[in-house]
Amino acid sequence: MKRSSQPTINDVARIAGVSKKTVSRVINQSPLLNGDTRRRVEEVIAELGYVPNPQARALALRRNFLIGLIHDNPNAQMVLNVQQGMLETLRDTEFELIVHPVNRGSPTMLEDIGQFLERQRPFGVMILPPISENDQLAALCAELGVRYVRMGSAPLDDASNMVVSNDREAVRGAVDHLIESGHRRIGLVLGPHGFRSAFERQKGYEEALERAGLPIQRTLIVQGDYRFESGMRAAEQLLDLAPRPTAVFASNDEMAAGVLHVARQRGLNVPQDLSIIGFDDTPIASHLWPPLTTVRWPIATMARAAALKLVSGEGGVASEDGEASLFVSTLIRRASVAPASG
Repeated sequence: MKRSSQPTINDVARIAGVSKKTVSRVINQSPLLNGDTRRRVEEVIAELGYVPNPQARALALRRNFLIGLIHDNPNAQMVLNVQQGMLETLRDTEFELIVHPVNRGSPTMLEDIGQFLERQRPFGVMILPPISENDQLAALCAELGVRYVRMGSAPLDDASNMVVSNDREAVRGAVDHLIESGHRRIGLVLGPHGFRSAFERQKGYEEALERAGLPIQRTLIVQGDYRFESGMRAAEQLLDLAPRPTAVFASNDEMAAGVLHVARQRGLNVPQDLSIIGFDDTPIASHLWPPLTTVRWPIATMARAAALKLVSGEGGVASEDGEASLFVSTLIRRASVAPASG
């Protein structure tokens, strides 16, 4: 039968022989219904092609169909990759992504985020490191009834509220690769102070050296902040040493690119004179020359999984039992590592 207008919730209720409230419960997946009633209403919805009004659903659930991405991260590429992964999950659903940058150094950060959550009433939020490591922020989300997923380099919460990578193990494997290639003086460019990822990656570096019986030399460990320019500054410091390192592990690709840039400026041949490994496997890694050996951090996969944890069972998104929480990073071997010379 051809309809002159879009079907309404009243049409569904009339044809299914139930109340409008019952239809609303079916749409909102309330458990307070028997199976026969649920199936009858769902069949009428499918027959009529009824599409629930998201604003009405938002009022019923007291939540908007918004998924927030809360971050204070200096790595712009990482944030973009997270957005890409989340949007892939949210595509063809009722949900929209909103991005809310914050200043983790502000004394009012928690208050500011609380105001954002109360004002926007998001259905759920994804929280990026390093602020994902703030237990008070997680408690605030729980208090306000907002679903949340924290991204981290180590477990911080229940698996249902986490997506976690194995940074320490992955970096240990990367430094093992340099040691197996004959390198004994291996520099490390650290990530920013206060980032758990920076801590885990440093521990992976140190554990690899200790396992190989090599000393941890503090002069070979230089501070960075995940930006290209900090990689350049760290390289200047490392390459001024005598003897200089024969290899450098940089805690992300941006800083590894800075190390490569300075090595080239100084007339060093990469990898014959200096081997370099990064972390992330962002596009820059394969676009450099030589292409960068790096740890592939499955950031987009983690973001997709985080979004799925937030919206499973809602808005037409299928729920999955045992959704993954741990995501393994792997070493991608390219041309920036060679056997140590001399």
